[in-house]
Amino acid sequence: MSGKGRFGWATLALTGLLTAAGGAGNLYAQAAPAAGGEAVQGATFYQVVFGCGVANLVCWIMIFACSFAAVWFLIDCILAIRRDKLIPPQLVEGVREALSHGDLGAALEACEVNPSPLARILMGGFANVSEGYEVIQEAVGSCAGMETEKLMQRVNYLNLCGQIAPMLGLLGTVVGMVLAFATLASATGAAKSQLLAVAISTALYTTVFGLMIAVPCLLGYTLLKNYAVRLILESEATVLDLIKVLRNAEVEQEE
Repeated sequence: MSGKGRFGWATLALTGLLTAAGGAGNLYAQAAPAAGGEAVQGATFYQVVFGCGVANLVCWIMIFACSFAAVWFLIDCILAIRRDKLIPPQLVEGVREALSHGDLGAALEACEVNPSPLARILMGGFANVSEGYEVIQEAVGSCAGMETEKLMQRVNYLNLCGQIAPMLGLLGTVVGMVLAFATLASATGAAKSQLLAVAISTALYTTVFGLMIAVPCLLGYTLLKNYAVRLILESEATVLDLIKVLRNAEVEQEE
């Protein structure tokens, strides 16, 4: 999928999250009447985000940016870490057929036509074909480790979002509590209850949003990391299975 497609999916997911949050804010605004019988206007989500000063707004901007980045990286990793993309079937068949006929050039051509982690691992092994089968195995293992590291660098961004999001939520909570105590010290009358509700809502909303971002990120990170490692190990095993004919050819030459 192209970059525009990924951007569209990320925007759609983030819009759904914000819509749900806005609905929660509206429900909060329709709170039950107070004990004295008078209805107290609750804090809407808009007030929570934009009605508590610059420091609070900066916290929300960072939280929204983190959520957008998390959706982007999640979609990007899901699209990148796929079996048919890491281990193209046409590449496996092309290399197998070429090596069965002893045509190393055709095997290299198949790798160039189907660029992928498997192709790069195979080319690393083919580059050392004249050094013997043991050297080929070492080269394959080294290339597989490099491909694993490349994928992990991509997946690690999800872990980063999962680690940062709760801290941003905690930062927003601290800002909200500071606002709450400042309200108790300065405001009076009916405005005091309204401002206090907004400040406390800010503290709670940021915590909720931070956890809502962190939990899917950490879950997705763990699942995608394990899946990526499994596919790279499968790629390495596939390469070793494909190049075993080179060992047989070497033994025949020695005999």
